[in-house]
Amino acid sequence: MKDKFLDWLNVVLVADVFLVLASFAWLAIAVIGHSAGVPLGLDLWYKLWQPVFTPAIGILMGGAIISGLASQISKRLKSN
Repeated sequence: MKDKFLDWLNVVLVADVFLVLASFAWLAIAVIGHSAGVPLGLDLWYKLWQPVFTPAIGILMGGAIISGLASQISKRLKSN
């Protein structure tokens, strides 16, 4: 059960990492486009910041902490 949960958590975290990286790339491209006067979706990115990207970053951080804690607990239980 624990192994299935950790496998599922790792899959979700990998997908979330790619979402966060893609959102950062979009932001960088949109800012460059905005400074050049080309609309590349910066306003849409700002609208999606609160409902999409902020929770994705929070889930990534929380999942990493949970994954690390579970790994440490498992390691200590195996050593005893």
